[in-house]
Amino acid sequence: MKIELLHIADCPNTVRALERVEAALAALGRDDVAVHLRLIESAADTAGTGFAGSPTITADGADLFPGGAPSVELACRIYPTPGGHAGAPTVEQVIEALKSRGLTPSQRRR
Repeated sequence: MKIELLHIADCPNTVRALERVEAALAALGRDDVAVHLRLIESAADTAGTGFAGSPTITADGADLFPGGAPSVELACRIYPTPGGHAGAPTVEQVIEALKSRGLTPSQRRR
């Protein structure tokens, strides 16, 4: 599975989203899956990416949180979370989204 974090320059939520995706992968024991950062610099960069604002997290090219409308605007994205709207999904939300896309927890012992 290829995971990308699509973001715009100076997005205040890029680091938080990256930390949460990495924490979700660690919780699943999937340190074998890398997160690739992809800088979106123009409307043309959004073509075929599923970009729905910064940060957008994709797995194999599909938005992990498809409730966001695709956008060519270089703007911020908000996510509905149990604690209200936020600039990044929670670790638990990322875990569930990854599982729903078929990423299974590692079977090896820690």
